[in-house]
Amino acid sequence: MTLAGIVVAAGSGDRFGGPKHRILVAGVSMWERARDLLLDAGADPVVVVGDVPEGVPGGVRRRDSVAAGLAALGDRAEWVLIHDAARPLASVALARRVVDRLEEGDVDGVVPTVPVRDTLKQVQGGMVAGTVDRDRLVAVQTPQGYRVAALRKAQALDGDATDEAVLLERAGRRVATVEGEAANLKVTFPGDLALVAALTGGRG
Repeated sequence: MTLAGIVVAAGSGDRFGGPKHRILVAGVSMWERARDLLLDAGADPVVVVGDVPEGVPGGVRRRDSVAAGLAALGDRAEWVLIHDAARPLASVALARRVVDRLEEGDVDGVVPTVPVRDTLKQVQGGMVAGTVDRDRLVAVQTPQGYRVAALRKAQALDGDATDEAVLLERAGRRVATVEGEAANLKVTFPGDLALVAALTGGRG
């Protein structure tokens, strides 16, 4: 299979207090860790979307940034791995699980997932309105893998999306899951860096 990669590193980092992709984790910036992960998983070329050396300018929304990455790739790959620079601890083994599932050829997308651990409540007006059955719920991570042709068609649909799987779902495409990693946390708030440091032996 021909496999390329896109690193999404164009977010504004509003909840964090500023852009995160240049933060060092164990001496390496988060965007470089994301790029190297995709390269080690077999993706070539890898396009980084964001304000980095040789990077591609991003868009206002996540889906716009991914579209910019796809445009930069052109027709060089049938499949693409998409990874958030804000997830600096994803392993090559996880990326390869995604790729292995893609290679089965019966789906247009693959996302890694982890079980929802907490009880989930519906809240209205500051009061609990109900409890959500979490048995069929999972939290979704990156890297995610997609058939490029299917993703491009899904990108033509209107509406925003928190990840590319949402777009494929709207288009009626099949998206499979593989086991994610508990350590593959997303750096969203400043306090998340303390967890990253703990998981990297204090070198965050």
